[in-house]
Amino acid sequence: MKPDLFQAPDYYLLDDLLTDEHKLVRDSARAWVKKEVSPIIEEYAQRAEFPHQIVKGLGEIGGFGPYIPVEYGGAGLDQISYGLIMQEIERGDSGVRSTSSVQSSLVMYPIWKYGNEEQRMKYLPKLATGEMIGCFGLTEPDFGSNPGGMVTNFKDKGDHYLLNGAKMWISNAPFADIAVVWAKDESGRIHGLIVERGMEGFTTPETHNKWSLRASATGELIFDNVKVPKENLLPNKSGLGAPLGCLDSARYGIAWGAIGAAMDCYDTALRYSKERIQFDKPIGAFQLQQKKLAEMITEITKAQLLTWRLGVLRNEGKATSAQISMAKRNNVDMALTIARDARQMLGGMGITGEYSIMRHMMNLESVVTYEGTHDIHLLITGMDVTGFPAFK
Repeated sequence: MKPDLFQAPDYYLLDDLLTDEHKLVRDSARAWVKKEVSPIIEEYAQRAEFPHQIVKGLGEIGGFGPYIPVEYGGAGLDQISYGLIMQEIERGDSGVRSTSSVQSSLVMYPIWKYGNEEQRMKYLPKLATGEMIGCFGLTEPDFGSNPGGMVTNFKDKGDHYLLNGAKMWISNAPFADIAVVWAKDESGRIHGLIVERGMEGFTTPETHNKWSLRASATGELIFDNVKVPKENLLPNKSGLGAPLGCLDSARYGIAWGAIGAAMDCYDTALRYSKERIQFDKPIGAFQLQQKKLAEMITEITKAQLLTWRLGVLRNEGKATSAQISMAKRNNVDMALTIARDARQMLGGMGITGEYSIMRHMMNLESVVTYEGTHDIHLLITGMDVTGFPAFK
């Protein structure tokens, strides 16, 4: 078992922009990842298995809803703290960060923002500790980039709702205790419903044979005449804007998380370049390898500045959905490019589980697609600057 020697790059001294609390939160998450994730993650990725034993630790470092108010079990932290935690977790593995993101932004966030006080008190404290795990049901087999076309629906049956439909590509689904599910009522309006495991007709088959996010559990949500109590409807927001608001929070976390994956690939390649001897000198002494490393640290630094500024805007309530889209798209693309270049620098060793790079690269192939594809986020920016929607 190789020790985790990761050293985070900070080329523009961005730590000077962080508060002492930010650095304490980040360093705690970094230490936990080094101790609990790095030593085991390659084995779990090879086995395509989620390491359930880390769930409690994720709760302890603030990996579940760190910005949720203290009265509901959260840590009451700001948006930059949330981003830094996502950065450190994804430095360990994108699949582990997916579990954290889903719990935080796609389950706890809508219950906090769109739920009532009874729902907040019932679910949020247990979700914050990891005693309860949730998932988010929006994407369907036939509706991904166009979630408004969903066919999952519920009907009012007097003392309950009757839910039917299916969701696909759902992180945490196979072991989630609850699902925040988005479905249309009889008038076609989209609402959020909290569906609990054990409700008759609710099943969560696991998705197998993935080459990406192998240490994350992915599945489907199947609803076959599921009776959902009326008190499980999220009452405070409806329409497509409700799930999209959750996705803004999650995409913001991804923008930070992708930097963590990029940092890990860069740090691995930099260290390898100083140790690997070819033609009687370290490969880091050759121009083409220095070009790769120089471009990596430049792009990481640009992404760090982008997300830090976005975090400030989020804290001030000024960040737009389009700004979040830009950061998610830019940073994931940046991380993928760095992973590919780092893999080349390691040659044949770069494809083995002895190093983290190939795992990051495969994981990022999912991150670049989920919660808004690379192309959809481009069109969001295009619409924002021109005023013309090009989606249809």
